[in-house]
Amino acid sequence: METGRPSRTAFRVAQRRAIHQALDHPPILNDPIAIPLLGREFAYDAEKESSRFARAFRAFMVARSRLAEDQLAAAAAQGLTQYVVLGAGLDTFAYRNPLAQVRVFEVDFPATQQWKRSLLAAASIPTPINLTFVPLDFEHMTLAEGLASAGFDATQPAFFGWLGVVPYLSLPAFRSTLATIGRLPAGSGVCFDFAQPPETLQPKFLPVFQALAARVAAAGEPFRLFFTPEQLEQEFRTAGFTRIEIRTPGEINDLYFDSRKDGLSMPRSGVGMFATAWK
Repeated sequence: METGRPSRTAFRVAQRRAIHQALDHPPILNDPIAIPLLGREFAYDAEKESSRFARAFRAFMVARSRLAEDQLAAAAAQGLTQYVVLGAGLDTFAYRNPLAQVRVFEVDFPATQQWKRSLLAAASIPTPINLTFVPLDFEHMTLAEGLASAGFDATQPAFFGWLGVVPYLSLPAFRSTLATIGRLPAGSGVCFDFAQPPETLQPKFLPVFQALAARVAAAGEPFRLFFTPEQLEQEFRTAGFTRIEIRTPGEINDLYFDSRKDGLSMPRSGVGMFATAWK
């Protein structure tokens, strides 16, 4: 993403979550904020969105949010009270948060956050009392410094949702953020999606990856970082995490899309994977 400009990818992700509310029943992610947040910008071609690629991509977007929120709910039931949304974009969890005891910190570039707040104001969506915006320019402040300035308590466990971000990072930036989370107390965790190296994919799945990579590159936000599950597990362990879950698209389909009458599901290509790790 270019400094000083809101993320175009964030808009496209939000649009797909909103389309999910309109077209897919019952929704995997029940999000009554998605459509109002986009306001007059919300529009779609029903025929185009019924294509195999569009449906699979939409399923991936909502499944990763659902997984992170389910993991958060389980942690909150054990007493966790802090949730950090890294690269929040137009994420809507804070505005439909059913966990009154959980304080939400939305971290993003200042320009993206300003854009989001303008959309919230236009839609008359109020800021919840347990939400704190953390505008963060990583060229001038670290994640730990930004969170501390926003009232985050680093002496208490926290859960981090890091959705749709990791594939766009450099390896040093990824490791820096993971190390920051890894220094938090036991009970802290993180959930994110990641991409496997294209050379490890089966040839029949390469067109799926190439189509997706071309789309994000055209938006000015190309994929940069890839992991095999084994490489990612090593990164987690180096950063101090002990309980690690890597989930494939097939496992996510079994978890969230089994027996749907409309056939909505993720492609089993292995292009998009899911990781959750706990200290």
